[in-house]
Amino acid sequence: MPTGDETVQAVAGYFGGGYTGSRLSGIDKIAFPADTKTTLSATLSSGRSNLAGMANSGVAGYFAGGFDSANISGIDKITFPADSKSTLAATLTTARYDSGAMANSGTAGYVGGGIDSANISGIDKITFPADSKSTLAATLTSARRVLKAFANSGTAGYFGGGSDSGGYISGIDKITFFADTKSTLAATLSSARRPAAGFANSNVAGYFAGGDGGTLISGIDKITFSADTKSTLAATLTEATESAAGMSDNLVAGYVGGGFSTARLDRIDKITFPADSKSTLAATLTTARSDLGAMADSGVL
Repeated sequence: MPTGDETVQAVAGYFGGGYTGSRLSGIDKIAFPADTKTTLSATLSSGRSNLAGMANSGVAGYFAGGFDSANISGIDKITFPADSKSTLAATLTTARYDSGAMANSGTAGYVGGGIDSANISGIDKITFPADSKSTLAATLTSARRVLKAFANSGTAGYFGGGSDSGGYISGIDKITFFADTKSTLAATLSSARRPAAGFANSNVAGYFAGGDGGTLISGIDKITFSADTKSTLAATLTEATESAAGMSDNLVAGYVGGGFSTARLDRIDKITFPADSKSTLAATLTTARSDLGAMADSGVL
């Protein structure tokens, strides 16, 4: 479990798949700390959108589910540092898209919610390093899709926002890792919304950025882990954006890439910790896209 005083050798963040009029299989890599962009020679098993990303930092990242010409149950794995792609023998419990994903780095990743033929409340768990799949007894408060997630690695993961049969959601469910139990925060998002981008500064705070609450949102909500309290940053995304993806260079900065505003975006906004100030990278995604996935190798946490 991280103690907060480790020397972290961060490497890179990855944005995979997405939609730009057609579905994409490419994976862009943002190298830390220079924030330069390259594109992997490895690609996803198929062009896909609405996928979820998570990482076992220092070891491998995972892109789970999504939609190509049909719902996907498969999980692609990008092994660090060679950035080679394989596909797990384990699959999600059902083929689905619009799930949220996060990871307790070094232990397991979690894929929650989404939609197959109906909205899903279940949470699948991928245990590292064997990459075996189980399903939690705990479920989300309601069956939902288009949610996002982040984790305070070693402690708990959070699934926030989305939509269920009642409409857009402001609530945030918490999975405590020791026993994989579910609780729901007293704090909620500033407004009910779907698909915001999620990222975390582990041991400190997690962030939900943008989304669609009936109108597009530029604001960024912050959940401070010590008490699970919510505040809203003075900094905002460059413009109101939905269907972006988030990842982070732990202890340094979070990144929100792609999405849809008045058009699909190739821009990557950066929220620098601890001041939570916003800048925009000179580097951009290879193709403007929405409905992409993201994860990051922040070194061994």
